[in-house]
Amino acid sequence: MEPARLLDAYERMNVIRRTEKAAHDLFLQGLVKGTTHLASGQEAIAVGASAALRPDDYVFATYRGHHHALARGATPEECLAELMSRATGLCGAKGGSMHLTKAATGMLGSYAIVGAHLPMAVGAAWSARLRGTEQLAVAFFGDGATNIGAFHESLNLAAVWKLPVLFVCENNLYMEYTPIADVTAVPRPAADRAPAHGIPGEVVDGNDVVAVEEAVGRLARRARAGDGPAVLEAETYRHFGHSRSDPAAYRPAEEVERWLKHDPLDLARGRLAELGVGEETVAEADERARAVVDRAVEAAKAAPPPDPGEALTDVWADGGAAWRT
Repeated sequence: MEPARLLDAYERMNVIRRTEKAAHDLFLQGLVKGTTHLASGQEAIAVGASAALRPDDYVFATYRGHHHALARGATPEECLAELMSRATGLCGAKGGSMHLTKAATGMLGSYAIVGAHLPMAVGAAWSARLRGTEQLAVAFFGDGATNIGAFHESLNLAAVWKLPVLFVCENNLYMEYTPIADVTAVPRPAADRAPAHGIPGEVVDGNDVVAVEEAVGRLARRARAGDGPAVLEAETYRHFGHSRSDPAAYRPAEEVERWLKHDPLDLARGRLAELGVGEETVAEADERARAVVDRAVEAAKAAPPPDPGEALTDVWADGGAAWRT
């Protein structure tokens, strides 16, 4: 990755990290209702993958999807306003933290039901195939989803039809509170199972934005060429617990310390230094990211609540709320 592109990727990860920190602080202030699932520590997967995708490609994410929404064009203000139930939110206050969606930029949603979006990504890839657009569908999911039936059903059908879809597992070692290794027979829950469906499975350092971009770019070119789907298992680690109610006390202290030393932002800073990008230039990127998120926080706080009259809109494609048979 060229220095300018890497600096841009670093700044994007920085914005995501700061946006999630803001979401954390706003939750503690009582301004974010419900719960949040932070992806701090996993930013390189979203940013690296997005850097390798076309603007019209489709992305599907899990309830831990803030980073994907931001990487695919949602603004910090839109996301924070959504979390704060404001009218200016990404989904008009109807989605909240777990359902961030921006169809105009190809972000076709975050989904709270584990594994539910994998068949949707297969459907989107089938649509692209029918229309001859060479678009790609990418499903991001956690390691726990590999033990869901929809994972295997989706891989099987995508392989049979050789669809342009990538399955990217964000393996942060824990399925909620349970270590994935304790309940899975193979060491790599996604990559090791791909061959059973006739699909190549690869593993990448999910905290290295350059490695992620290279892997996704290569597999994307393969899929667009008609060679079918692939599974990419990105090894990473979340800095926080499963959700805001989880202190993550079940994780060994030495494991946490080891992964915190392998932070995506630190790795990107190291790569920038190796490429000759000066500390002052990196500091300027830090400051731009800080300013963007600070403005977003204030704008989201000042935004009005949603109009109750809008509650039943956006339910159906025609904008109405009448039941269909």
